[in-house]
Amino acid sequence: MNEIEVRHEPAAARFAAEVEGGTAECAYRLRGGVMDIVHTEVPHAAEGRGVAAALVRAALVYARAQGLRVRPVCSYVQVYMRRHPDTQDLLER
Repeated sequence: MNEIEVRHEPAAARFAAEVEGGTAECAYRLRGGVMDIVHTEVPHAAEGRGVAAALVRAALVYARAQGLRVRPVCSYVQVYMRRHPDTQDLLER
């Protein structure tokens, strides 16, 4: 698989990537110093190829760089963060 090119679209409050079948996205809301990651979606044709993980990774890297806390509303992001202990310090408590 080719490397997934994720772009940040602040005006749309999402991280996105063009993949087979369309656009994949990880949508968020900013409130104060908290990033609520509310939705992750990948077209069926691109499922199982690491696209969602790449989007979430990009969102978490951005949150860390901006000094934001993360509230994982999306169930995929909740599981991702549980499986990656190095992201636990970002969780809003």
